Amino acid sequence: MTEQTTILQEVGQAFRDHGLTSAITALIGGTVALLASVTRKAFTNDAMLARLDRELLAERTRVDRQRAEDRETEADRLERIEADIRAMRDLMFEAFQRGRTD
Repeated sequence: MTEQTTILQEVGQAFRDHGLTSAITALIGGTVALLASVTRKAFTNDAMLARLDRELLAERTRVDRQRAEDRETEADRLERIEADIRAMRDLMFEAFQRGRTD
């Protein structure tokens, strides 16, 4: 069958050319071909969905790993800032204490 013809056109042509037996055979063959096409597309769509699910899972894992790394980096940075603030506070306190004794 070509893309321009339908199953019914093929069946009609087979009936005109070769009789009822050929028409029935063409109808069955066309139906089987149609079912095979639909089945192939369904399996292709399932495979594509499965692949997209795997890719989505991999991307989520990558993003989660990146976020965890970013949180670690941010925690380290905040720890350094807090240490600097404590050191400045202690330094200012010592300077204030020295200023009061003089």
